Amino acid sequence: MPASSTPAPGTASPPVPSSPLPLATERLLLRPVRAGDVPAVTRLWTDPQVRRHLGGPVTEHVVRIRQRRVVGAPGVHAVVRATDGVLLGLVTVEPAARDGETEISYQFLPEHWGRGYAREAVAAVLDITLRETPSVVALTQQANHRSRRLLEDVGMTHVSSFVEFEAHQVLYRRRS
Repeated sequence: MPASSTPAPGTASPPVPSSPLPLATERLLLRPVRAGDVPAVTRLWTDPQVRRHLGGPVTEHVVRIRQRRVVGAPGVHAVVRATDGVLLGLVTVEPAARDGETEISYQFLPEHWGRGYAREAVAAVLDITLRETPSVVALTQQANHRSRRLLEDVGMTHVSSFVEFEAHQVLYRRRS
């Protein structure tokens, strides 16, 4: 999950698009993060496979802070399989995150990769978000070919490449 930008003192935070939660797709339920989700969510922040293209596992100190803030956090969608309630990952929407544009990000546990869950969840959140904002961006490492393919599959277009966080990055955008 990308770091949140902090508004300047005396300014209000931008509103988070009001995605109706829970949001159901054919196989998934997207809802706010619950206290019982925290162990699985913590794995998203600490698993080396998940974090391979995200700068590596998050430090213990940062994990503790995130654990306190993630439950019910605006814009953070827990993605659970509808048939059994297993948490598969997160999709996060941050308004005004990158040069004033809304940013979407996602992380899924490795045992759920390759089944189309991330694509299904990201597409649903992207479609809802674009009802309330003119464009959405997503950032991934150039080397993360699976993520790039997902972004293209949900209708996002590669718009720029640059180095950030000491890695080659690609920015994708979709307009409403």
